[in-house]
Amino acid sequence: MTYREGRFWQPDVTVATVVVRDGRLLCVEERVGGVLVLNQPAGHLEPEESLLQAALRETHEETAWTVRLTAFIGAYQWRAPAAPDGSGGRHYLRFAFAAEPVVHDPALRLDDGIVRALWMTPAELRQAQDRHRSPLVWQVAADFLAGRRHSLDLLQQLA
Repeated sequence: MTYREGRFWQPDVTVATVVVRDGRLLCVEERVGGVLVLNQPAGHLEPEESLLQAALRETHEETAWTVRLTAFIGAYQWRAPAAPDGSGGRHYLRFAFAAEPVVHDPALRLDDGIVRALWMTPAELRQAQDRHRSPLVWQVAADFLAGRRHSLDLLQQLA
């Protein structure tokens, strides 16, 4: 049965932020299903929140960094593989942003599941691809490193 035939379907809308300082990318190490994985600061869009607000909030919650968004990198779709038990297979729609670090609050407790925030060189992040939470992590970083930047004005929140 398809969506047009009445089956409800909704992708997980997420945001991710590429923050750069001294040539290093801000990453998070998080525990997912008992495994330590790497990701950009990222998370789900919440009700009544703009994509820009979500990117700022998730970055702060996961890294304790306040950042200033500078550009829109792109929108990405990815379907996670299904687990052997048939679970999973969720469809993700990620909106990725570039940002500059503003201030760090080392006293802030990081979001649940986040083990630590760390700064990685692009080479270190690429070499750790087997630890990425999803293929979105490197694709977003690679697009940023290739110079993909769009105006934040492309995104509009209507009341």
